[in-house]
Amino acid sequence: MKNAINERRILYLYEAANLGSLRAAADKLDMNASVISRQIAQLEAELALPLMERKGRGVKPTEAGQLLVDFYRQYSANQDDLIAKLDEIRGLARGQIDVVLGEGFVSEMLGAPLSAFWRRHPGLTVSLNLAGTNEVIRRVEEDTAQIGLVYNPPKVPGIRSRASVRHPLCAIVSPGHPLARQAQRPKLGELRDYPIAQMYGSYGVRQLIEVAEHAEHLRLAPTLMTNSMLIMKHFAMAGLGVMMLPAFAMSREIAAGQLVALPIDHPFLASAEAHIVTRQGRQLSGAANQLLQLLTSTMSTFRDSAPAADRD
Repeated sequence: MKNAINERRILYLYEAANLGSLRAAADKLDMNASVISRQIAQLEAELALPLMERKGRGVKPTEAGQLLVDFYRQYSANQDDLIAKLDEIRGLARGQIDVVLGEGFVSEMLGAPLSAFWRRHPGLTVSLNLAGTNEVIRRVEEDTAQIGLVYNPPKVPGIRSRASVRHPLCAIVSPGHPLARQAQRPKLGELRDYPIAQMYGSYGVRQLIEVAEHAEHLRLAPTLMTNSMLIMKHFAMAGLGVMMLPAFAMSREIAAGQLVALPIDHPFLASAEAHIVTRQGRQLSGAANQLLQLLTSTMSTFRDSAPAADRD
């Protein structure tokens, strides 16, 4: 193949594969879907390979198409990182670092780490996006975020854990709750006696609970299901029941005596960890590396952390 592959056509393929349909790609790129379809067809003709399969109203890449999608994702990430490094050489105080994180990390991150970072880089933008565990890993894996903060992540090839600390899952209740007055740590089965607030299944906390439930041959029936720790906090503070989270997610309220965190007496729940992750092989800019170092050195959630083994 003598001629270079048309980069614009690869972009159309990438967006269609990423979004799952030609219509969604057209809406994002502000184009007509028929134009995108023709350009992908032309790319298939040039390469003499099928690149896209139609699945009902959606599309998915073929094996060859996935190679091009992966190439474009890596190319885009490398281009972003290169621009950031060139800006640093020029001394330009601009640019953006994308961080995706679980809600429980927010209050501490908005303290010392970002305060110290913006003193050094006042012109840089930090983009913070909240997501569940699965979404954090996906965004880091697909290079839409440079850094992820996540609780109880699955082992995924290509995801590197830069720091980890064990944080047991706790039953968090109001000070007046019966569990707060007992001397021993609560067992998982005891929580069935009280109303429970839980996160949805895409969150690491819920996945952790489901594994423990299976091991104990029991099922906790939640009274409240939500994707918001703020809602869970008000549920527990109002004395309505128990929420199950690591203590760091409610550290301010616990320190203020508004909530009590009780580690659950279960070996699997006691072994859960908080992680800072990046994609294996991604070369972060100097500023992104500085932010990463500040997260590990100034967040009490990661205090005394050691670099974790690469999760690949």
